[in-house]
Amino acid sequence: MKYTVFCDGSCIGNPGPGGVGIIIIDPTGKETEYSISESSTTNNRMELSAAIIGLLSIPDGSTIEVYTDSEYTKNGITTWIHAWKTKNWKTARGQPVKNVDLWQMLDQARDTRNVSWFWVKAHNKHPLNERVDKLAYSAASKAK
Repeated sequence: MKYTVFCDGSCIGNPGPGGVGIIIIDPTGKETEYSISESSTTNNRMELSAAIIGLLSIPDGSTIEVYTDSEYTKNGITTWIHAWKTKNWKTARGQPVKNVDLWQMLDQARDTRNVSWFWVKAHNKHPLNERVDKLAYSAASKAK
């Protein structure tokens, strides 16, 4: 039994008011939408927050496919994070990893679930990605 998550983050200005949009499709096909705003944030923080909220909304032990248009999120959690953890959350240049609090939360949420990550091109008329984009932007607009 598999869950599907589409997630997106938005920020009006960077930093500025932000929002997340999430659609979770449960194993029966039922869709649940989430949109949450934050008064002052960055686009990358909203992208990570959307993925975290999506994962934490699904029970531990579940199989999940996560779709994001954020290469930052997908590459970070599937590739970069391994080196960051071995270097005590430092980049290849020895600098502290930005948004480390959210990366650690995402890593923890992922560790208790069987997660596959997929990148989708933004604004490419993928219906679910377009929906989460609108949810995220609407939430950011309300926070403005």
